This record gives sequence, structure tokens and C-alpha cells, in this order.
Amino acid sequence: MQNIGGKLKQLGGSFGQRSMMGGETDSLRHRNKLEDSITISYRYLDSTVNYKLDSSIIDFTKKFPAPPTHVYLGNIGNASRSLLFSPVLSSGFDPGFHAFDVYKWNIDQVRFFNTTRPYSELTYQLGSRVEQMIEVLHTQNRTPNWNFLLQYRMINSPGFFKNQKTSHNNYLFTSRYQSNKKRYGAYLVLLGNKLQSGENGGIIDTVDYLNNPIYKDRFIIPTKIGGTDFFSGNFFSNKIYTGNKYSEFTFLLRQQYDFGRKDSLVTDSTVIPLFFPRLRLEHTFTLATSKYQFLDVAHNSSGGFGYTPDSAWYQDYYHYTLLRDTFSVQDKWRSISNDFSIYQFPDAKNQHQFIKLGLLIQNLHGPFASGTKNFFNTAGHAEYRNKTKNQQWDIEAFGKLYFTGINSGDFEAHISLQKLLGKKVGSLKLGFDNANRTPSFVFDNRSSFYLMPSSVSFKKENNTHLYANYSLPAFKLNLSGHYYLITNYTYLSNYYELKQDDGLFNLLQIGLNKIVKLGKKWNWHFDMYLQKRIGDGSVQVPLIFNRNRIGYEGNLGFKNLVIAMGIESRFTSAYKADGYSPILGKYFYQDSVTIKNKIPDISAYVHFRVRSFKAFIRAENLHTVEKKQGQGLSFTNNSIVAPGYAMPGLQIRVGIYWGFVN
Repeated sequence: MQNIGGKLKQLGGSFGQRSMMGGETDSLRHRNKLEDSITISYRYLDSTVNYKLDSSIIDFTKKFPAPPTHVYLGNIGNASRSLLFSPVLSSGFDPGFHAFDVYKWNIDQVRFFNTTRPYSELTYQLGSRVEQMIEVLHTQNRTPNWNFLLQYRMINSPGFFKNQKTSHNNYLFTSRYQSNKKRYGAYLVLLGNKLQSGENGGIIDTVDYLNNPIYKDRFIIPTKIGGTDFFSGNFFSNKIYTGNKYSEFTFLLRQQYDFGRKDSLVTDSTVIPLFFPRLRLEHTFTLATSKYQFLDVAHNSSGGFGYTPDSAWYQDYYHYTLLRDTFSVQDKWRSISNDFSIYQFPDAKNQHQFIKLGLLIQNLHGPFASGTKNFFNTAGHAEYRNKTKNQQWDIEAFGKLYFTGINSGDFEAHISLQKLLGKKVGSLKLGFDNANRTPSFVFDNRSSFYLMPSSVSFKKENNTHLYANYSLPAFKLNLSGHYYLITNYTYLSNYYELKQDDGLFNLLQIGLNKIVKLGKKWNWHFDMYLQKRIGDGSVQVPLIFNRNRIGYEGNLGFKNLVIAMGIESRFTSAYKADGYSPILGKYFYQDSVTIKNKIPDISAYVHFRVRSFKAFIRAENLHTVEKKQGQGLSFTNNSIVAPGYAMPGLQIRVGIYWGFVN
């Protein structure tokens, strides 16, 4: 699951076609315009490998924003965190807001397509309580060497509990161009995220209210902040008066110019020009703006109720005296970066092998109540990759060092080595990551989110990560091991207190993923993770996380049908789960409340595909069913995910995903 600190993409299977950057045959051949077939591939910005679109239907979470190893605060779009320990393994400037990362699109996820015909995707997901997710994608090659993509996603959900409404919007435009002589190439990205999540501070008392039959409708349970409002399923009404509002925009332009040798491929009807670069010059310009805000304002609700922020809550949890009927705190940033790099290709016919050296210059600007702050960074970076022609070895190495600026002294190093041991033996991957980093800016007293009464100096964190992954496709088996060595760990405690561990601690994480064949078309997908902290680090993780999917996977005798249906479960062992601070939008360490859900989360599902049309029908949280004396069945045995926060009862989700050739 690791991707070398988010900087390097894992190399996967390709089409065996030539890429737009030269060195492989062009997939845009002459075609009959009446054909319905399509040749399509994509790559990431820093990848040399082409990927295929995923048509599988087994795992619903591939189409769902929150990964299966994450939990969120009761409503999709609320703050999320991983159950598996995963520290930050990158250096450089970091504003420090990560609880909504799974709902963002970022540069590392941006895909650049190459397609022979215009291609579109439409996604629509509808869930209980008017939960909705809409996503549209369109990409096409205007010419054989110029492609563009438009993509948009909306996530909107009122939630089952009060004051947890979410409204997220993501939009993306990309363009990829290569000159006819294949010397010049350009990548353009316009990427935006607008995230809004209501904050209710949690249920006032989870025991009394969740077990009281009067509150069978969970929306009437009182919460700590946000006031009283009527339920509204109007997704056009996305006004949030108490909550976090984050917005980010990135403009990226990368230009490349290659020096090398020209060639051509002659077929019966065409001559395809080829180019084998030996030296590449690259410049990447990035303009990024961001705004992170927590807002709690007085207002009149839809039910006519007047709401004023609760001064007692601010005093009790943040030791903050509320002087007005509005509370607002925000950080804003503008970053301008210029990255100059040079590549050298030792083997002109293997574009998967190169050496890269670069220099980064970054300027940061942030307006604050105390005045405008301007910072800068300069950093050098080096990279080596080699995916051998025989596909036996895959080597990636990356390093970055910040010379001067606000992050002076930060560095990161990543290296991985993967070897194909044989078709029957599988493959083995070994890796090492190390990051020496300045704590996120929210730990700086110049941040508006720094709510402590006195200033505290924090040392640089140092995070080391050793990992191994063994894959045996013949037995559908994957084993992984991760060992973390953490020094000067920074964390949040008690809603607003920022702290740092003085020493170091270790954490071991072992994973097992196996598909067990139960019958001709019956399979058991088994995922198990074990974690253990060694030392006195301020980190709480569950010892065991287990996910199972048992079901039928076949076609029921229909030629064009692919179907998967069965039961899915998730189990997390008892542990002291992190609390959540609404103002900072961060989870915090606590060691007093143990979260123990005795019954695993259980869902039933039917997923199917007919040609390019896919559909998902799911009944989730079936484990919450209970029958109390004198009452009928109800789904009110809610699972607790954090102190004061519960997941909803029964949820029905229906989703359709349609990819079509225009």
C-alpha cells in the first residue's frame, strides 16, 4: 500500500505500446471510424509506465472515497483517518490539515490519458438519507499527440446525526502535448478541491442517547455544537454554519525538451516516427493556493431556531473565552514553485531507466492577523530509476535536501528494489524511507490555529520506514511487513494542546492478503493486519484489523454478465481510539476511553457488470440490528468510531458506473 512517500508511483503492467514521450510504438493507429472498440491508456505525472483502466467489480471501495482501512466520523465526507499507522514520510512545507485528505484529488493521482476515441465515464451513487456522489469524466485526443481530460466529482450527504452535513467538490483539467518530432512535451494541470464538513463536536452522551428508544431517529440526538436544525435532503442547500471549510487550487505546467536520436517504424501503410532521448531538460512551474477555515456563526436555522455559538463549550474544551457571537479561525497560503531538472538516459531504448538531478525554488505567502508572512525554500533532489528490459528488476531511488528557507535542514530519502523471482515463485520488494521534517505549520505559533496560551519550540521529526512485500500470484497471496522508527513525534492532545515526544518508539505492522477458493466460483478474500507499538510513543493503534469478503464470483450462465455477491465484514480489536478536535480538524491522542465494538461491521452486496456498465447494490451496517422488549427490529446498535462519535445504522447504497465511447 505504500507508494514511497507519495513521491514515486509503483510500476505496474503496461500495454506494451509506445508512449507519447517516445521509445515505444504509437497506439494511435489508423482506425475505422465506425468501430466501437477503443485503445486507451494512462500514466501519472512522474511515472514512466502506462496503465489500463480497471474494470473489476469485486471491491466496492475502489469506487468509494474512503479506503477500507479508514474510519470516518459517521457521515461520508467527515474527517477520516487510517486504522493502520502511516506517518508523514515527506519533507518540506506542510500546512498540517490532513483529516480530509481521502476526499481530495492531488497531483500524485492525476492521470494523463492517450486514447484512440473520445471516452467518457459517468458515476452516480445514491445512499440512505439522500447521500449522493456524482462523478463525470471525459477525455479525448484532439490530435494523435494532444490529449485533454475534464473531470468533476461532488459528494453531498446530510448525515444521520445532527450537524454533520458534508458538501465536497473536486474538479480537474489536464492536457498533454507532444510535438510532431517528439522532442518537446508539455503537461498542464488545473486542480481544485472545495471541501465543507459540518462539525457537531460529538454526541453529548453516547450511552444514554444511543440506548434510549425515544431517540430511535438519530437525527434528534443532541450534539455538543451546531445547534438544532431540521433534516434537509436538498443537496443544492449546502450552507454550513458550524464546520470546516477547506479550499485548494493548483496550477501546474511542466515542459520538457529532449536531445537524442530520431528513428522510424515502417509498416505496410504508414511510417511511424520514433525518437530515443538521451538527455532531457525539464521545468515545472506550480502555483498553489489554499485556505483552511473553521467557522461557527450565529444564525437562524431552517426550523426557525436561533443559534449562537456555545461559549461554555469553547471554555471547557479549548480554554478559550468567546467574546463575539461568531468564531472563525483560518490559515491562507499561496505557493509559487519553480523546479529545474535534467535527465540522462543511459540506454536510449529503455526509457524506464534514467538519472535525474534537479533544483527547487519555492516562495510562500500567507496573510495572518498579525501581518503578512513571506517564506521561501530552496532544495536539491536526485532520482534514479531502472525497470530492466527483461522485467526482472525494478529499482527506484529518490532523495531531496532543503538547503535554505523555512524548511532548511529537511530531507527525505526513498529507495526500493523489486525482483521477479519467477512465475511460480512470485516477486519480492524491499524498501527504505527516511524523512527529517519540520513539524506542520499548525505547530508554529504564527498559525491562526495555534490556540495554546504560550509558545513552544518543536524539534524536527525523523521518521524511518523499512518494508518488505512478497507477492505470489499463483496462490493469490500477498505478505507485507512494515517497521517504523519514529523520533520527536509531534501530535495533538486534548483538543488544542500541541505536544512532542522527546524520545523514539518503534511500531511493527504485518499484513496478509489471501484469496481462498471455496468452490468453483466461490471465493474468500481475507485481509489481516497486526500492529504493535514498542516504546512509549503517543500513538494508539488496534492490534488487529481484519476484513473478509465471502461470495459468488461468476456469470450465472449469462455471456455478458459478471457478478459478485456475498457478505463483507470488518473487525477492529478494542483500543483507545483517537479523539477529534473540530476547530483544528485533527484527531488527537487520548488514553482514557477504550473503543470496543464486539460485533464486526457486516454488509451484504451485489456487484455486477454488463459490458461497460457496472452497478453496486449494498446493505451496510447490518450488524446494528437489534430487537428490544416490546419493540420491533431496529438498526440502532451503532458502532462507535471515536469518543462521542457513532456510525449510522442500516445504510443502503446503490451505485452505477458507465464508461462509453463517444
